[in-house]
Amino acid sequence: MNAEGEVLHGSGEKRTAETVAGFLAAIAIFVSLVGLAWHPLRLILPSLAIALVAAGMGVGKGRLQLAAVVICAGCLFFGLTIAVAFSKPLW
Repeated sequence: MNAEGEVLHGSGEKRTAETVAGFLAAIAIFVSLVGLAWHPLRLILPSLAIALVAAGMGVGKGRLQLAAVVICAGCLFFGLTIAVAFSKPLW
């Protein structure tokens, strides 16, 4: 609390942007994993963009956002590899 009686945000409280960034990161991970089995470029590229937006929104230690970016990038690599190896459509 400051001199005017306003409650200051403590370090333990989460901001709304961090909560939304967590949800976006979780959605990006799910869509990327689905993209491994069905049209990698159509699903994984937008989910990678969502993961990067979530990483930009999160402040401080955003482990879920970092995990989302790494998982989406890995899924892009493996999704394209699987699609080429089994002659599945990319788009």
